[in-house]
Formats: sequence, structure tokens, C-alpha cells
Amino acid sequence: MLRFLESLQFVLFIFFTAAYAYQIVYLLVGFFGKGKGGKQAPALHRYAAIIAARNEENVIGDLIKSLKRQDYPAELLDVIVIADNCTDRTAEVSRQAGAIVYERFNKVQVGKGYALDYLFRRIFEDQGEQAYEGFFVFDADNLVDPQFVREMNKMFDTGEYAALTSYRNSKNFCDNWISAGYALWFLREARYLNRPRTQLGVNCAVSGTGFLVAADVIREDGGWPYHLLTEDIEFSVSCAIRGRKIGYCGTAVIYDEQPTVFRQSWDQRMRWTKGFYQIDARYTGALLGGCLRGGRRSMSCYDMLMTVAPGNLVTLGVLALALIACLSSLAQPAFITYRVLRMLGRIIWMTVKGISFSLFLFGAVTMLSEWKKIDGPAWKKIVFMFTFPLFMLTYIPISLAALVNKVEWKPIRHGLAAKAEKGKERA
Repeated sequence: MLRFLESLQFVLFIFFTAAYAYQIVYLLVGFFGKGKGGKQAPALHRYAAIIAARNEENVIGDLIKSLKRQDYPAELLDVIVIADNCTDRTAEVSRQAGAIVYERFNKVQVGKGYALDYLFRRIFEDQGEQAYEGFFVFDADNLVDPQFVREMNKMFDTGEYAALTSYRNSKNFCDNWISAGYALWFLREARYLNRPRTQLGVNCAVSGTGFLVAADVIREDGGWPYHLLTEDIEFSVSCAIRGRKIGYCGTAVIYDEQPTVFRQSWDQRMRWTKGFYQIDARYTGALLGGCLRGGRRSMSCYDMLMTVAPGNLVTLGVLALALIACLSSLAQPAFITYRVLRMLGRIIWMTVKGISFSLFLFGAVTMLSEWKKIDGPAWKKIVFMFTFPLFMLTYIPISLAALVNKVEWKPIRHGLAAKAEKGKERA
């Protein structure tokens, strides 16, 4: 039985290697290629910067200030906050900072997707459907580079894209191994996934914050009908299936605050993982159909299919079968049990070693290529390059927990609230 599992493990290794081989091309294009830019003298479009916030009084004022300081005509950029189920001073702080504020209280339809849907509908009702040509979407803990809107506008003005994503850097990369793990993943996503995707004409994926969506898309959809736990990836998958093009603007930079408390990280990544399972259940058939259409649209569907595929569960399934075989051997003579245990150990070791090496390689290449853009001492950058595989391996128990547990949207505490929570955990 274990020899069969060893052979199965080898077959799966070959299958996954072939399935994800295209990302080696992405790696080479991301490392050697040049980012795609927009027009040098584009028309200036009118935008609204949307901030979905729940109890974010500690950080939202700084984001609004950074948006008010954009190198872009102030009359062409409104800042609009949806204070969603807030019990603190988020709405008051936002108004004082100069934002237009809507408040929403709904304990049944909980989550960012519902908040955005509500807000877009209210904007259309109050200001008309033609008030803006595009909407930026931010999380309350972000800070925005002064050139962000101007750089995104250059690519938006080409008329090629239904949505654009940006370069997602970190405010707190070197706080600890958890914040570094998140930040390194998002930097890899920007440089070695979204950048080569745009250069090769394949759809990008938006990652929750720092993206621009055309108002035409919102009007066509009648709002924001993406309400799964990972509404950003649901939107990206929908765009791939429908042939809407998502691009990447690497010169537009945001700074995101990453969790530093493992409990919060666990809850957030549980939601992401459960959301991926929801997308698998709802969209796998449509993605497979899109893969058969041919051309770059089919590659976009294939890429999204590989992005949301539950590869962790397949690997864990093989390991579970190996464990069952091991337990069944306990009734056999001792020498058989010994051989079975050795083979089981070899299967587990080879699996963990292969995954860890791949993760280290991706993390190291990202760290070295983005070194100057990462704020922090050199020794910490080196240390966190080695802890990156550990951070990613914690997705294994998260994948199992998300499979069997009910997962609901939970807010992530930022700023002073997050530091206080971290202090309580240490105590």
C-alpha cells in the first residue's frame, strides 16, 4: 500500500510540476522583463477613492490624508468612506479628515463585499451613474504614494482595462515573521505574478486593496455582486471568465499594514482559504470551460483555476492515506511495522522538503529583487527570508480547519488596537 502511495506521490509531483510550470515563465519575465506603462500625457479622469472600514478610527485618518495629498487635481478625486457596522469613531474621524461618509448597519449581510455593494448603489442614487469614471478601492490601514492616482490614470486612460491592480508594499514588513510573511507574499504576487501577467496579456488578480475598477463595470454589474468571503478573487475569476481585462501598474504603490498577531493571521487566512473553497465550488466549471476557448482568455482562466485550486488538500489526502496504512500495519509483525514507518517518514520528509525548498526559492528571489523597496535592517530581511517557508506552511493546518469549520468575516484590528491586542497575547 505504501509503495503505491509512494508512486502516487511521484505522479502527483509530476502533475503539479507540469500544471504550475507556466509560473517559471512568469518568474523569468518578472525578473528580466520591464513593467508595462501607460500614456505619458493621458486625459485626466474623475475618480472616487472608496474605503470600506469597520472600527478603524486609529488608522483611517492617515489614509485619507495621503489621498488628499495626491499629485492629482483635487476636484477630480473624491474620498468616500463606508463605515460598516462601526461602533467607534470611524465615521467622525473620516468626516473630520475631509471624506464623504456613508454609514451602514446590517448584522446579517456582513463583509466587505456587501459594504461595497451598498456603497456603489448609494453613490449612483445620490450622484448619478455618470459621476465617476472609475473607483479606487482601499483598506483603511493603507497609505498611498503621492503619485499613485496619476500613475494608475496613465494605464486606465489606454482604455484596455476593466480594472487595474498596483504594487502592494508594507508599512510594517520587519515587525515580526508574520508581517514579513504576508508582505513577502504580496511583493512576490506583484513582481512575479501580476507584472508578467500584464506583459504577456494574461489577466491579473486583484488582492483586496489598492485596485481601480472602471465605473462601466460597476454599472454593468448593477453594483458589486461579489459577496463570497474572498470577494476580490471572486471578482478576478469573474473577469477572466467574462473576458474583462485586469492589468497591473507597478509604478502605483500602496503601503499595507500586515497582521502581527498569529490569532488574527489565522482568522484572516482561514477566511481567505474558505473563500477559495467557495470559489472552487461555484466557478470551477466555468473556468474549465474558459480554458477550452483558446487564446489569452483561456490562459487567464487557466491561471485563475491554478490560483484557486486546493493543492494543499490533495497533498494532505496522500499523507492521510499513508498514515492510515501506517496505522493498519500496527497489527503486523514488528519488522513490517518498522518498514512501514520508515517509508511513511520518507514520504512526509520528501513532501515537506520539496514544498519548503520551493517556497524558500520564491521568497529568496523576491527578497533579493525587491531588497531596496523593503524598509528594515538587512539582518532582519535575511532572517525573514528563511522564516517565509514556515509562514506559508502554516497554511496546511489552516486548509484543514477551513474545510471543516464554519468561517465568518471578522475585522482585523490595526494601529493602536492591534498593538494592544498583541500586548495582551504576550501577557
